Amino acid sequence: MPKFLSDRPTLRGFLIIGLIALVVVALNQYTALLAIAMLLRIAFFLAVAFFVYLMWRERRGEIDSWSTRERVVFYGSALLIVAAIGLYFWHGLPGYEQLGFLGVLAGAGYAMFRVWRGRHSYS
Repeated sequence: MPKFLSDRPTLRGFLIIGLIALVVVALNQYTALLAIAMLLRIAFFLAVAFFVYLMWRERRGEIDSWSTRERVVFYGSALLIVAAIGLYFWHGLPGYEQLGFLGVLAGAGYAMFRVWRGRHSYS
């Protein structure tokens, strides 16, 4: 049997996931699973925020040399993205609100891209 499972790592992974699901159902640990899932969502949000902070800290000298309009658009778009992601993690987005969330992310990301590209055109 060990040779059979060692040749099929995907099957082995699915069996492990099934075993974990069986243990959660058998021991009635739904609340613990929900608490762990909430903690993981918060940890992921904090990891994304820390990454964005590190990228900003590395390039803040360059951003300070931009015009006021460019800085307002860039930082405003960044704050809009952070607020939208925070709302998604806090409230969740049912139905058509998901489409609006993606539209906000795309629009703000495009505004940031246009400002960044406008400052880095070498023609």
